Amino acid sequence: MPDIHKTDIIALIFDFDDTLAPDTTTWFLEKHGINTDKFWKRDVDALVKDGYDNPPAFLRLLLAGVPDLTNRELREFGASIGKDPYHFYDGVTDFFGDVRQIVTENYKDISVEFYIISGGLYELVSSTPIAGEFKGIYGCHLGGDTSDGPLKYIKRTVTFTEKTRYIFEINKGIAPSDSLRNPKLVNELQPEETRRIPLKNMIYTGDGLTDIPCFTLIKKNGGTVFGVFDPTSKKKTQEAFEKFMKAGRVHNVFEPDYRPEKALGSMLRMAVGKICTQIELDRNQPPR
Repeated sequence: MPDIHKTDIIALIFDFDDTLAPDTTTWFLEKHGINTDKFWKRDVDALVKDGYDNPPAFLRLLLAGVPDLTNRELREFGASIGKDPYHFYDGVTDFFGDVRQIVTENYKDISVEFYIISGGLYELVSSTPIAGEFKGIYGCHLGGDTSDGPLKYIKRTVTFTEKTRYIFEINKGIAPSDSLRNPKLVNELQPEETRRIPLKNMIYTGDGLTDIPCFTLIKKNGGTVFGVFDPTSKKKTQEAFEKFMKAGRVHNVFEPDYRPEKALGSMLRMAVGKICTQIELDRNQPPR
């Protein structure tokens, strides 16, 4: 018989900017008086055309455009998200506790964990009021000559393919702190049956083209993937349909509203319940 004492884990993994909140990096740049249309559409694009990946391009320009930037300043700005004028999408702050309650009240020996994999700024994202809800947060890291001094260097970037690395770290149970000390840990051979969270127990939600490798990886391995889009932007709505739905990369696309009565909030809760039910069914299968 299956080991009834084992606790199975479900992982809900989110992009951050334009998924759980509007673009916080853009907000930060605007706070410093930077023309963000010029920043993203001209300056970043120019570096990309010169051979840069997007994350190192925007990080280089951020360091140049915000003199004497420190991690403390990024953390202080992150802590302000959720206070006017900076906001999370509707339902976000209540979503995590609600999902935990659904699982603990209805299922035995199943737990749920939350993760963020973002191409944004780690110090900012990990300082937001919801950061404590997450088992792990992955993002771009900057460094300086001292831990509290001005930031001068790019330490870690999260590109679209790099995001899949962190999926596998979650899959294998590698703690973010261990990954920072030894990035090669994820390449260690580990049998599927010993991995902490199967890919089929993962739900990934993201908004952009940078999330497509994660969509593909998780969907092909039996997990669940949802796209979100900004309904006020005709371009993003069309892109979500063409790149996500029409291409079969996600199960569905929704407005980023996490309230239980709204489409995305409802579907995420149902997806968690479906995985829980499948886990219980698998436990009761006779041994082969």
